[in-house]
Amino acid sequence: MSLSDHPRAYGTAAVAAAFAAGIVLTLGFKDLYPDLERRYQARRRRPPRGVSSWADLRRRSSLFWGPVQLEDHESDPGDDASPYIPQTTPGITPGLVRGIEGAIGNTPLIEIQSLSQATGRTILAKAELLNAAGNSPKDRVALNMIREAEAAGFLVPHRGDTIYEGTVGSTGISLAALARAKGYRAHICMPDDQSMEKSDLLHHLGAVVERVPVAPITSPDHFVNLARRRAAEHTASQKDSSVGFFADQFESPANFAAHFKTTGPEILVQTSGNIDAFVAGAGTGGTISGVAKYLKESAKLTKLKVVLADPQGSGLYNKIRYGVMYSNTEKEGTRRRTQVDSIVEGVGVNRVTHNFESGRDLIDDAVKVTDKQACAMARWLVENDGIFVGSSSSVNCVAAVSTALSLPEGSRVVTVLCDSGTRHLSKFWKKVAEMGLEDQTEEKAQGGSDNTPSKEDLTRLLGIKPL
Repeated sequence: MSLSDHPRAYGTAAVAAAFAAGIVLTLGFKDLYPDLERRYQARRRRPPRGVSSWADLRRRSSLFWGPVQLEDHESDPGDDASPYIPQTTPGITPGLVRGIEGAIGNTPLIEIQSLSQATGRTILAKAELLNAAGNSPKDRVALNMIREAEAAGFLVPHRGDTIYEGTVGSTGISLAALARAKGYRAHICMPDDQSMEKSDLLHHLGAVVERVPVAPITSPDHFVNLARRRAAEHTASQKDSSVGFFADQFESPANFAAHFKTTGPEILVQTSGNIDAFVAGAGTGGTISGVAKYLKESAKLTKLKVVLADPQGSGLYNKIRYGVMYSNTEKEGTRRRTQVDSIVEGVGVNRVTHNFESGRDLIDDAVKVTDKQACAMARWLVENDGIFVGSSSSVNCVAAVSTALSLPEGSRVVTVLCDSGTRHLSKFWKKVAEMGLEDQTEEKAQGGSDNTPSKEDLTRLLGIKPL
């Protein structure tokens, strides 16, 4: 019996034969395709006949047509200016963040190479000046204080609420930036001995700024007490439904919690737990207490040494060393902050705040840093590492060097770069220039001497006795 006598069988056989032929043809073309693709791409890369290059063709076109901008959505085969970036590019995190608050935290931990080389220990710095709202660790604090106030119902976006704070600058700047972003106003009270750069920046951020005469904390006119009073007056005014919220960075547990929840865990991950000491100054005390509590208690780094960096004129050094809040320039509780106490801003205080007390028992030691040492360190960092920081960062780095030299070679010390030197031009960096430190740098460069940082250079500059 033939296939022609059975049409259904014939059709089935034909389909099978065509399918088999397709498989054979596909397998054969698979080997030929790469060569065809290479020839095609090579032809695309060649410019038209009579043109030396794609750039030459673009130049000729611009001369003929004039300043016309052409948009070619297919990449120019000979142009590497706009390379295709695959989604698997190392170091690039996919996805977006919402608003400026999404760029707060996850700051890099960088090695300060000159200090590591000079001390023989690895000195790392948490670059908190790269936080995106106020460019300091206070971004974390301000954001957490606002979030917790919202959760408790104290703040309601776009109701006209105003955030009041007494600050020497950095927390106010962070609050002013985030207040605008989240639908609030900001009113900042600060002592009039702080650099003008800070109050100018606050004005540009839309905050109301009150610069007030320096007064002791016991005075109702102290900048913190004034901010508290302004908030109460706002709420009591009853002009509308808005309220005045006093952030209270010195005593608010949201300050300490911000560093416990974010800064500490980040340092743990970035060091893989391989850290011998953490060094930081204290103004409100939230950073050093929050980080110390997380690393020592939650992360169980029980051998970690936590060291306070304290500027001259502050009583915290004696509180840690001897258990007594006392500065050599005053009696306890009577200190009036003036410019002769210290040119350092942002750290150093003569009272124990709630935030500092939260982790005080976890602080093992303290290092006293003079204005002269802070200025010298600031100039050293610019000259050797290209790092331009403010006074509190310089204090931290001096204390980090002192701590590192007390540890075995190869130890790892982490500190904090709090803010940029651009906020300290009229005060701190003016003092650096008056000390002649910038002139010495210029003379050294002109002399052509070996600029490799050494332990002897560093300890002599800082007046630290080498071990």
